[in-house]
Amino acid sequence: MVSGELVLAVDGPIATIVITNPTKRNAMTAAMWRALPDLLKGLAADPAVRVLILAGDGGTFCAGADLAETADAARAVDAALAVEAEDALAAFPKPTIARVDGFCVGGGCQLAVACDLRIAASDSRFGVPPAKLGVVYPTSTTHRLAALVGPARAKLLLFTGDLIDAATAERFGLIDAVVPAAELAASVLHTATTIAARSQLTIRAAKAVLADLEPPAPDEAEMAEGVAAFRARRLPNFGWSG
Repeated sequence: MVSGELVLAVDGPIATIVITNPTKRNAMTAAMWRALPDLLKGLAADPAVRVLILAGDGGTFCAGADLAETADAARAVDAALAVEAEDALAAFPKPTIARVDGFCVGGGCQLAVACDLRIAASDSRFGVPPAKLGVVYPTSTTHRLAALVGPARAKLLLFTGDLIDAATAERFGLIDAVVPAAELAASVLHTATTIAARSQLTIRAAKAVLADLEPPAPDEAEMAEGVAAFRARRLPNFGWSG
């Protein structure tokens, strides 16, 4: 299924959205920003989908918004679309993993930060360049970045607009793990598969609490299965076991 230039694939419990605009380092067009919330809405409603991976096509995650397609007067509209898409990703009720390789800059970095986890190739590069463009970042975007890396490092990234390498991004807390580029896809798939096999009730509750939302009620059947598996020294079966 293709929506604009976002390509969706679902394999068992794992969905992958691939940002696809390779001639512009996967820059997000207005149509792509507009398509993302609807894709997420459909995946949220699909009980078979347990984990979402967000990735870029052809060795690059996303170089930000495609500013070249839009006249200056319309950029505020595009910014609003980007915020809507980013907020929809942050509010997605299931676990999300950004699979980052190549450049992860501007709007691409916003999307990665809106995911729950970020696993990056060792040769990836990150940047938040509004100070180079005269752009004012939205409040929700800025606060989400600061919540992840801390106010001082958020200021450093925003004030300079400079690119940082994967090792620095990991040290800042911007990403959660760095792996060799050749191992990136397998590493992300392993993490996604592990999460898909865990208690989805526990995961939904954790996401809700960390977002200051009301968690779902406990499920006696899942709790009983977890305890039984522990006692029997086996892996629990929470509806999908890989």
